[in-house]
Amino acid sequence: MTSDQPQPLPTGPRRSVELDGDEALRLLGSVSYGRIVFTRHALPTIRPVNHLLDNGDIIIRTHEGAALTSRARQADGQGVVVAYEADAIDPHEHLGWSVTVTGYAHLVTEPDELARYRELLNPWANQAMDYAVRIRPDLITGIRLTAVDS
Repeated sequence: MTSDQPQPLPTGPRRSVELDGDEALRLLGSVSYGRIVFTRHALPTIRPVNHLLDNGDIIIRTHEGAALTSRARQADGQGVVVAYEADAIDPHEHLGWSVTVTGYAHLVTEPDELARYRELLNPWANQAMDYAVRIRPDLITGIRLTAVDS
C-alpha cells in the first residue's frame, strides 16, 4: 500500500515537564504567533494570530468586523474570557514546548498605546487592523516535551 502522505517518523518515549509561569511567558514571548480561543455563538472559536508580549500581557491586532473585536466591545468592564496558545514543537522529533494562557481580553482604547501597538505589531492580513486587544493572563500553564533518556 502506497500513500502520498508522509509517514510519521518513529519516535522514542517522551516526557512532559511542567513549566513555571515565568518560563512559560518567556517562551510565549519568543515566538510571534499563536492561536486565540474565544466564544462565538456559544461555541469555541480558534483563530491564528500574531502577537507581542508587553509587560506580561499578550497583544494582538484585529479589525472592525472581527468576531473577537465585537465580543470584546460587548463585554462588561471585566472583559471577555479567552485562551491563548503558542508552541514550538518539532513535527518530526515531537520535542518542544506548548504554553496556554487563560485570561480576560479588553480592547485597547488609549490612543497613544494603540498607536504604539500599531507600530510594533504588523498584522498578517492585508486589511485595516485598527484595533488592538490586550489579554491579561490569569492562568498560565505550559509543558516542555523532552526525550526520555534510554
